[in-house]
Amino acid sequence: MTLRGQLPTRKSQEKYTVVSIRLSRGGAKKRPFYHIVATDKRNRRDGRYLERLGFFNPRATGGEESLRIDIERVDYWLAKGGQPTDTVADLVKKFRKQAAA
Repeated sequence: MTLRGQLPTRKSQEKYTVVSIRLSRGGAKKRPFYHIVATDKRNRRDGRYLERLGFFNPRATGGEESLRIDIERVDYWLAKGGQPTDTVADLVKKFRKQAAA
């Protein structure tokens, strides 16, 4: 007896794509710069993305802006079922706190 009829097929799984909100690395060697992007979970780290939501510059100095996030769009993707990575969730929390102050 097989369970073939009970298991979801690949085509039915493709209908429900999972959106991930994560960092995409840019910048030069030893000088990282990250874009915060909404992407399909199956895409590569620096591959194609659905929308750019902001940036994070961990090496910002002086008057440079180190973090910018479009909170409205992040909330939109979270409402649609987007799953932020741990790092992005911390950055969003930090940005919300910074914007409230």
